[in-house]
Amino acid sequence: MMTRPSVMGLILALGVVAAGQELAYERPPIDYLKAEAEDPVARLQERLDRGEVELKREAGLGYLRSVLEHLGVPVESQGLVFSRTSFQRDRIRPESPRAIYFGDDVYVGYVPGGEVIELAAVDPRLGAVFYVLEQSGEKEPRFERQTHECLSCHAGVRTQDVPGVLVRSVFTDRRGNPIYNAGGFTTDDRSPFDERWGGWYVTGTHGAMRHLGNVFAASEQPESLDREGGANRTELPEAVRVEAYPVAASDIVALMVLEHQTQTHNALARAHQEALIALDYQAGIARALGEPEGVLLESTRRRLDAAAERVVRALLFAGAAPLTDRVRGTTAFAERFSARGIRDEQGRSFRDLDLERRLFRYPCSYLVETEAFDRLPAAVRERVAARLDEILSGRDRSPDYAHLTAEDRGTIRAMLMAIKPGLTQGWSRGEPGG
Repeated sequence: MMTRPSVMGLILALGVVAAGQELAYERPPIDYLKAEAEDPVARLQERLDRGEVELKREAGLGYLRSVLEHLGVPVESQGLVFSRTSFQRDRIRPESPRAIYFGDDVYVGYVPGGEVIELAAVDPRLGAVFYVLEQSGEKEPRFERQTHECLSCHAGVRTQDVPGVLVRSVFTDRRGNPIYNAGGFTTDDRSPFDERWGGWYVTGTHGAMRHLGNVFAASEQPESLDREGGANRTELPEAVRVEAYPVAASDIVALMVLEHQTQTHNALARAHQEALIALDYQAGIARALGEPEGVLLESTRRRLDAAAERVVRALLFAGAAPLTDRVRGTTAFAERFSARGIRDEQGRSFRDLDLERRLFRYPCSYLVETEAFDRLPAAVRERVAARLDEILSGRDRSPDYAHLTAEDRGTIRAMLMAIKPGLTQGWSRGEPGG
């Protein structure tokens, strides 16, 4: 199959491939295009097929509210994007932005008046799996899986070379058209605050810090953006048709959590696929040479170690940009998000927010509690556990993890031992070194 270029970049394989060849995730053992998906949307469709649930349609929003409810996605997670960067770009305007909602393992896109609801669901093995749901109501609602059209933007270097999800920050004109000559950013928890949310509405306060949201560029020069005019807004502009959305907000805290979650999901998917490919290659070599299986080649060990380190860096917020002022949102997102946390005997959760020095109080991702993490191949998961033990015990003091104080390490270690006993089996009870 031929890949096709887009403004987001060329689709790239896990390794170097020539144009016209299948990409690594398209071939066994991943087989992305043919494998049956095991994700929240696929499971919801199975329940619909069995008649166990039904999607309810309402005027204006269509199936949106019902979809969010069945997938466990809070409406307060809503982020509003006025940059015209979706395949429904013709319906996106600054007064009618695209809305993004998210839960722990699913993302939902909605445009007022749009023909479809867009979804990306996390399959632990495949990465992001994409769907659309027609909004017309003329036939039984059904989630239809999408591949190449979505992968043209959602499977490349911006998603860590696997089918994945991303948050972009771009400069736009007053109609929401991206000004590509002005540049742009793929954003996550490592991104400087001043590079975030170009083309997004942002409601919430953030003190003296400045971002790119809420305003438009007057020219191709990024300096033409009025950062002051977009700062510390607690309401959406009057021009936005707020009645077309479940909530009248684009909560800054939800946007920050979204940025962390997207690239951490991609790191988990990349590690999972890299491990399966490496182990499959190893098994093939063993069969060809008549050697016993289970004895790892040095090259296989290196690939597994690299896959595990990718996950550990994402979990422990390596390179995360610190906050220099207090952040506060405008909805109940922060409270609802934190309330869902698994807590240890001292009442601590990885969902507890800080919002003054950094995003989370305890810098270890809550995604360690999810299916995407638990279903990592054993060879990777064991290496992740060993690396966490080295870092949190204080034996590893490499610069990548210098942001973790002795108190951070001890607290995270104790929390993981309480919340993830299977992962931390064999860890000592001692505190990390000073």
